Amino acid sequence: MITPPALSLYVHIPWCVQKCPYCDFNSHELKHEIPEDAYIDALLEDLDSDIARYQLEGDPRPLHSIFIGGGTPSLISAPAIGRLLKSIEQRIAFAANIEITMEANPGTIEAERFKAYREMGVTRISIGVQSFEPAKLKRLGRIHGKEEAENAAKLAHQIGLNSFNLDLMHGLPDQSIEQALSDLDKAIELNPPHLSWYQLTIEPNTLFYSKPPTLPDDDDLWDIFERGHQKLSAAGYVQYEISGYSKPGFQCQHNLNYWRFGDYLGIGCGAHGKLSFADGRIVRTTKIKHPKGYLAAYQNMVKPYLDSEQLVALEDRPFEFFMNRFRLLEACPKQDFVATTGLALESIAPTINWALEKGYLSETTSHWQITEKGKLFLNDLLEAFMAEEDE
Repeated sequence: MITPPALSLYVHIPWCVQKCPYCDFNSHELKHEIPEDAYIDALLEDLDSDIARYQLEGDPRPLHSIFIGGGTPSLISAPAIGRLLKSIEQRIAFAANIEITMEANPGTIEAERFKAYREMGVTRISIGVQSFEPAKLKRLGRIHGKEEAENAAKLAHQIGLNSFNLDLMHGLPDQSIEQALSDLDKAIELNPPHLSWYQLTIEPNTLFYSKPPTLPDDDDLWDIFERGHQKLSAAGYVQYEISGYSKPGFQCQHNLNYWRFGDYLGIGCGAHGKLSFADGRIVRTTKIKHPKGYLAAYQNMVKPYLDSEQLVALEDRPFEFFMNRFRLLEACPKQDFVATTGLALESIAPTINWALEKGYLSETTSHWQITEKGKLFLNDLLEAFMAEEDE
C-alpha cells in the first residue's frame, strides 16, 4: 500500500528566442509567433486527459505547487498565463498556500510583465541570470546583459511576489575562481530570497558537447564551491539541497516535492510526470516532445498527448527514492520511504547497514541522514541500492 504524497503540476513551455550552447532541455528556437491560444488549449486538454486516465476527478489532494518551465515561459503573455492558471484551478483545487513559480529570462521581459504575471496568480519568479559578466553571458548564448539581470532582481523585490529565485552558474568556460566568486557576490548583493547556484556540466546533444569549451579544473571547482558556500552561509543563506540555497522560509516547495518523492502531473511538450496510487502502483509519464507533434494531437484529435507510460517496478523503487531524497540535506524520515514506495524497511536493511558501516549514513530510530562522507561518495551509495535489484 502507498499513501499518495503531495501533488504538484509541471507545465512546459517549449519555445525560446535562442538555444543556449549548454542547454539539453526540450526547448525550440522561436521561428514564428507563438500559437499562444492553441497551446494553452492543448495544455488544458492534456490535463483533462490525465485527470480522466488516472481517475483524479475524486482525488482529495489539492495542488501543492505549480512550476511553469521551459524554454522561456515569459514569452507567453500574462493574460494567457492567467487563463491557464484559472482553468487549472477549475479542474484541480489549489492548496491555500500554493506556490506558483514561473521561469523568466531578464532579456525577454519588460517591467510591466513581472507585475502582470503576479496579478495573474504567479507567486514566485525564477530568473535565469547565469552570470553578470558580459563576456561570459555572450559565451553562454544569453541574450540579456548585466544591467537587465540586476534590474530584473530589483523589480522582483518591488512588486510583492512571495518569493523569487536567481539562477546562477559557476565553472563556466575559461572562468577564474575570482570571476566565479565575483558573480556570486553580485547575486548576494541583490538579496534574492532563493539562489540556485550550480556548476555548469556538459551534456550530450548540446553545442558544448560537440565543441567542448575549456572549463576550470577540479581543484578550482572545489575552491569555488568551498569559498562560495562560505560566502552564502555568511550572508544568511542555508543550503537545503545540492544546488539550492535560500533564506529561512523560502525553500522552493515544488522542488522539495520532487526530491521527497512526491507526485506531479506533467503537461506540455516533453513534460514528465509521476503518480502513485493507494493500490501500490507508481506510474511515470512523458508527453509528446516536439511542439508540432504536440499541437497536432490537439488539432487533429487522432492521438493522445501521452508519449510513454511506465510502471515503476518494486525493485527499482529504493534507487528512485534515494536518488531523489539524497539531493536534500535534511534528514529523511524512515516512514517516508514506507509511505511513498509501499516497501517495508526490511527490504533495504542490508544496504542501509552497509552504508552505516561505511559512514555514508547516520541514523536515529526515526530518520536517516547522509553524512559529509556520504555526499562525497554519493554515486557509490546510490549504486548500492541499484545492486539490490540484481540480487
